[in-house]
Amino acid sequence: MAVPLLAALEIGTTRTVVCVGEAGTDTGGRIRVTGVGTYQTTGVRKAQIMEVDHVKVGIEMAARQAEKAADVSILEVMLATSGGHIQTATNSGTVAIRSGDRKVTKEDIEEVNEIANAVPLDPDRQILHTISQRFTLDDQPGIANPLGMGCKMLSMNLLAIHGVKNRITNATSVAKLAHLDVVDVAFSGLCASLAVLTPEQKQNGVVVVDLGGGTTDYVVYSNSTVIAAGCIAVGGDHVTNDIALAFSIPLNRAEEVKRAEGCAWVETESGARRVTLAADIGFEERQISGIALQTVIHARMDEVFRLLRTRLDEAGVLPHLGAGLVLTGGGAYLRRLTDLGQRIFGLPCRIGQLVNVDGLEGVEQPASFATAAGLIEYGRLAYEGKGLLTPIKKFFKGMFRI
Repeated sequence: MAVPLLAALEIGTTRTVVCVGEAGTDTGGRIRVTGVGTYQTTGVRKAQIMEVDHVKVGIEMAARQAEKAADVSILEVMLATSGGHIQTATNSGTVAIRSGDRKVTKEDIEEVNEIANAVPLDPDRQILHTISQRFTLDDQPGIANPLGMGCKMLSMNLLAIHGVKNRITNATSVAKLAHLDVVDVAFSGLCASLAVLTPEQKQNGVVVVDLGGGTTDYVVYSNSTVIAAGCIAVGGDHVTNDIALAFSIPLNRAEEVKRAEGCAWVETESGARRVTLAADIGFEERQISGIALQTVIHARMDEVFRLLRTRLDEAGVLPHLGAGLVLTGGGAYLRRLTDLGQRIFGLPCRIGQLVNVDGLEGVEQPASFATAAGLIEYGRLAYEGKGLLTPIKKFFKGMFRI
């Protein structure tokens, strides 16, 4: 069956995005985005919904734009979710090989998968994805496909990505108020990785860092498998708040200054340069030191990257990042942020490109659409039964009603 039209919804802290995409024969089965809608988000803090009515309006406006661009009516969407409540858990399963020739059968693999998938979680948690790791045959780890191989014991490790059930339900409920049925929910960081990573990067080891307004998601691949993931509840809005407090200016002016003059690196050679803060209601025009502005921004982004480095170090994955860091999200475009990432991690650091999704070549800052575009790719892979992600095919009602 051909992959139906797919729709993705991302309720970000600063921006709501709706994407429509399809996989066509003329694109070799690749997803092509046919419509995009965006609207400034209000009522969301650190990726969590605080004002239902405001968020509902943002969803409706973004969906309306996407519908017009793609010339479709959207009734069902997949939803990207993020937030500090996103966590991971590992579980394992082991079975004894019962066949007379001690060869692993399909039934053995299904049984060990079922055991590993029984992840013990608190009742208030909801599993978003279960990602199979490599198999172990007796004392031989790292087996990708054990079918037909000989051993006494077959084991498998599994990584589960999960979140707080009520927070996920709140997001799906608001989408419902906007007349959109949510057919599946996926972790934002994982979606971003599907849009920007090549098979070679996944094999060599890479971390995708999705820099949003209220959160920073990360997903680590090694040997083509997801080995770590999570979310830090700090994002670009924190930089804006720091600027507003440091220079006693409104948040909207702080955001404008960050976008126009922001830099994650303290450029001492430009110390004499002054940054003009335009007049606003209750605030006269004045100038501030460019060095002072960069120092404020650098301090926060240095903190974010060091928090991430600590997370990755604790997970034991830093030695496996041969392909370095790939930055996505709107925060990825902060000037000289890649230089800061390279210094802190001692690894190559670059802004992600949408290598697995077509149709967004002309947009400004394409890496800021990585989550929504990657969610469309997630839907395609799941519908076709490919990849290591928990399939959403059971949620499809034959075809999306788009």
